[in-house]
Amino acid sequence: MTQSSVGKLHSELFLQQQLQEVITLLEKQQLEKSLVQRDVATTDLIETVLYKQQQSRLQNKFAQLHPADIAAILESLPLDQRQIAWEAIKTDHEGQVLLEVSDAVRQTLISGMEAEELANVASQLNTDEIADIAADIPKRAMLKILRSLNGKERSDLNAILAYSENQIGSLMDFGMITIRSDLNLKAVIVYIRKLGKLPSHTDKLFVVDQNNVVQGVLPLQRLLTHRPALQVADVMVTDFVRFQGYQETAEVARAFERYDLISAPIVDENGKLQGRLCIDSILDFVREKSDEDLLSQAGVDEEEDLFSSVWKSARNRWGWLLVNVVTAFASTRIIGVFEDVILHLVALASLMPIIAAMGGNTGNQTSMLIIRSLALGQITPTNVSRMIKKELTLAIINGTFIGLIMGLLSLLLYQDVALSGVMASAMFINLLVAVVVGLVIPLVRHKFGYDPAVGTSVILTAITDSMGFFIFLALAKVFLIK
Repeated sequence: MTQSSVGKLHSELFLQQQLQEVITLLEKQQLEKSLVQRDVATTDLIETVLYKQQQSRLQNKFAQLHPADIAAILESLPLDQRQIAWEAIKTDHEGQVLLEVSDAVRQTLISGMEAEELANVASQLNTDEIADIAADIPKRAMLKILRSLNGKERSDLNAILAYSENQIGSLMDFGMITIRSDLNLKAVIVYIRKLGKLPSHTDKLFVVDQNNVVQGVLPLQRLLTHRPALQVADVMVTDFVRFQGYQETAEVARAFERYDLISAPIVDENGKLQGRLCIDSILDFVREKSDEDLLSQAGVDEEEDLFSSVWKSARNRWGWLLVNVVTAFASTRIIGVFEDVILHLVALASLMPIIAAMGGNTGNQTSMLIIRSLALGQITPTNVSRMIKKELTLAIINGTFIGLIMGLLSLLLYQDVALSGVMASAMFINLLVAVVVGLVIPLVRHKFGYDPAVGTSVILTAITDSMGFFIFLALAKVFLIK
């Protein structure tokens, strides 16, 4: 990779330029293929030579790019072009690219690979990296990969795979440096120099005893700034952050943020060192979780590939769309029940959407706050009642304020005091209902172990729309129709 490319790795413009160049190469390749196939005099040898030349152009392009950039390009290509591009990526890059692409895209790439090819790709990866993609690898290929590993590698892989995907043990790696407390700092420095290089994200060394129990950590800063004659025991930090493999990743991610950690040891219940957790794994988790929550709120499966088949995408979205059909039908039935009320006072038809929209917005504000607070671990059994009381008080204040404003605007528009009162009352009640629903849905889902973000927006909007219509039209029937 050239020096200029390294400087541009984080440039969106650079990535877009590379994507466009790859697309241009793919389109040119398709055009040349079409022209050759039209020529009846063309031999198989000519077609093969032309194909190799075309692939060579793509290989040269990908050779200049970082695996993360290649992954972003593959995710932006339709399935047919993606497969052609994937075939042009050199074998020594395939493993890292598979790590970088989304789960959905990884599945499309792996589906076209033979077991032997997947085993070769896995040989480029560390044990923890193999664990990252293990869920997408077919059983036959996984058995080949396991047979290719030595005893320690197989043991390390099994240790990672023993944890569920929401536990930090599934994210640990084994690239840590361990030392004994009775060494002096000079000996540690000599040892590191003999290693030749440090594992990535190494900001501290782990101090262990003869039973591999972690006694402390030695930050590199202390190693370099203290006298070489001092012993590790005199310099190491004994009050350090450590985690156990079964802990929830979301909980640990908050700890990494709180204590500004770069790496931390993972230990078992006896304090024995199992592996380490690094900031890059935490950042990947946070990004994936953020993307997942964003899609889940709209009822879209996070596993959906942008260019997956229409049938697969349709099945992915049918669930919540059917929920929307039911709720929309319920809303229309509510309007139908009060059809005579609307016919008597046509102004109701123009005011109804305002009630529903304000309820939806208010409920979404509340639910997003609750979802975020649950994700950060800020809501506990001891403070949940106070939080609910605060939100309900806020709903009363906002409902009164917004209700008065809407009542005054209705009065100015229609010069009808009764209609203005109904508008203000309906707005107040619906905002209160919206806040209650915005509280209940994520809290109940969280209580029963479900993701509070999944479908919350869809359900909330449906309820606030239906209740908004019902409240407004029911009040109108009671107070406006004689």
